[in-house]
Amino acid sequence: MPTFFFMRHAESKANKNRTLASQTDVSLTPFGMQGAFDIAREFLKDFEIDKIIVSPQLRACQTANPFEKMSDIKAEIDNALSEQHFGRFTGMSYDAVKLDPAYEKDVTKRWNWIPEGGGESYKMLASRITPFFERFNSLDNGSNILIVTHAVTLRIIKALLEDTLPGYPEKIANNGEIWQVDFKGLGTKHVVKSLFYGNSASMVHNP
Repeated sequence: MPTFFFMRHAESKANKNRTLASQTDVSLTPFGMQGAFDIAREFLKDFEIDKIIVSPQLRACQTANPFEKMSDIKAEIDNALSEQHFGRFTGMSYDAVKLDPAYEKDVTKRWNWIPEGGGESYKMLASRITPFFERFNSLDNGSNILIVTHAVTLRIIKALLEDTLPGYPEKIANNGEIWQVDFKGLGTKHVVKSLFYGNSASMVHNP
């Protein structure tokens, strides 16, 4: 089975403005663009990659772009990697949502909480992501796969990999942080190793 490198996208304009981007197309900031380039350049000195899979949101695609150019591998878009849908809270600032009584402010209580306006609970997000892993169960050892996605999606991915659902980590990945995982199939408790390149060690945005 493969080695996965899960990456949170670099700094987006929504991160900088402290707003919930959800599944909207928000671009990276100039700082994020440079960060994605620096991370790709440094990462590819240490690892070769065989495949790139990315969320369809613009900020994730822009983050993957330097990896595509430097490795000459075209990224595959997979909707399963999209960020959580925040419903009517999409586009609101972190401060504004915390004042809204309908917003679940306690991150530990979001498993069954469905954001108003067509949003996804963490349980729904886990159901969307789980089938993504099934196609890798028979993949040969030695494949290195880079996956570029989002903060909440990664929160649920980490819980799946550590086999803790419906429990999940409160802390999210930094922008540009990469998680290295030797995949052995869901239902196994994996070791998740954090890798920091470029400016990723200092870039965390958490609503």
